[in-house]
Amino acid sequence: MSPERATAYRRVLQTLSDLGPSKLQGHEQERIRYAADSLLFTADLDHDGAAREALADTEQLCRALIESGRWEQRTAWRLADDVRSCGPVEAVEPFVLKAA
Repeated sequence: MSPERATAYRRVLQTLSDLGPSKLQGHEQERIRYAADSLLFTADLDHDGAAREALADTEQLCRALIESGRWEQRTAWRLADDVRSCGPVEAVEPFVLKAA
């Protein structure tokens, strides 16, 4: 685990602490936390199907938060980037949230 990944993980936890109780349902917070945990502890995203699925789930959740109007695109984008940054850099492709 690199310092950059640990820092991204702390940002995810801070977002969950700051926004989670008022802006996310409990199961949504758990999904994000699971993805961050999975990515933080994987060495190779290409060979870790569970971590890839958790990342895709978080990106889908962020899209849904934007489309429903519950979150602003910038906030959801930042969270998705932070979760992605918990994983190994070489295997992570940029994620683009499209406007609703």
